[in-house]
Amino acid sequence: MSDTSSTHSTSAPAARTAAAAYPRIVCAPDSFKGSASAPAAAAALARGARTAYPHAAVTELPFADGGEGTLDALLAVWGTPRRTVDTVDALGRAASAAFGISPDGTTAVIEAAQANGLPQVSDVPLQPERADTFGVGLIARAVLDLGVEEILLCIGGSASTDGGVGIAAALGARFVDAGGASVTPGGGGLAAVAAVDTTDLDPRARTVRWRIAVDVDNPLTGPRGAAAVFGPQKGADAESVTVLDTGLGHLAEVLAASPTEAEALAATPGFGAAGGIPLVLTTLFGAEVVPGSTMVAETVGLAAALAEADIVLTGEGSFDSQSLGGKVVAAVRHHAPASARVIVIAGRVGLSPAQCREAGITAALSIAPGPADLTTLSERAEALIEDTAAHACALVAAGSTTQ
Repeated sequence: MSDTSSTHSTSAPAARTAAAAYPRIVCAPDSFKGSASAPAAAAALARGARTAYPHAAVTELPFADGGEGTLDALLAVWGTPRRTVDTVDALGRAASAAFGISPDGTTAVIEAAQANGLPQVSDVPLQPERADTFGVGLIARAVLDLGVEEILLCIGGSASTDGGVGIAAALGARFVDAGGASVTPGGGGLAAVAAVDTTDLDPRARTVRWRIAVDVDNPLTGPRGAAAVFGPQKGADAESVTVLDTGLGHLAEVLAASPTEAEALAATPGFGAAGGIPLVLTTLFGAEVVPGSTMVAETVGLAAALAEADIVLTGEGSFDSQSLGGKVVAAVRHHAPASARVIVIAGRVGLSPAQCREAGITAALSIAPGPADLTTLSERAEALIEDTAAHACALVAAGSTTQ
């Protein structure tokens, strides 16, 4: 009995010493928008961590919240190349879009903005009632041809407000008016939809699993809906907002089995994302709408990667109250062990130490070495991320040796 107690009492300090000298460190940042991609930020954090802990086990896990940068983050984790396909932009002009396929070939990731994003149509006057998602559907058709079983659709930054009609149309569905003719593409034609003809719909569109990543909780219609909130940034004036909002509400009525169901569809949180894309994909294809960070976390195996971490380095361009509401930092903190030190490295830190502690964040450090403009910080982002991570880990190491 005494031998067992003696062994335990001497091995515990030794174990703590080993953990302090050789911690398990996971680097799981979002991108620093316009400055460093998530893979580049993860690599910079890892370099900084190894400066303080040369012999630590360091894991790089680029992360994202389902919006811009998710494709690059997943490709980095999967280790698969970016692929491209010919498609069209939100106005029907020829374009090229990137997508990714998992190592086992079963899962595809599509960023909808590759085909219906605002930047691609910024060279001409915005056409909010004409812009549609047909090009996104062409990407989906291409990945179905590759035999995938699941499509991860990341939406956001769209120029369109068509409820996802264009995606379904590219896959063979027809949205027809009272005379049986196909309605005009774009949100401006939704009010004329009388029925949906799925005779020629690609059957794979209904057998594949769709997961739609959203990062907003706006409903489909109303004052917080897709048209009212996001329409103006797509060029919609007050009259166009009314046209688009009315059209989306009418489309919900056409797709629903009853007026009660139509009201439920119009009020569902998240259905207002990217011009209402979730509406058609959920009703016709059985798509699931999930928070973007949740979808990415499941896809990259975040929980397993963080399970035994001693130090977790995460970060993003701006760390503020929004970061704690379903974004990358919140997801990382949620999955990290309670015993792990979670350190946020950001371009800008907008939370107080007390707010960080309340959120379970050990510390939040800005990469700015002093007064600096955004251009300077962006140009040196990766080096500054590395330096700040090195400082943070050195402080942790110093604290560990005094315990």
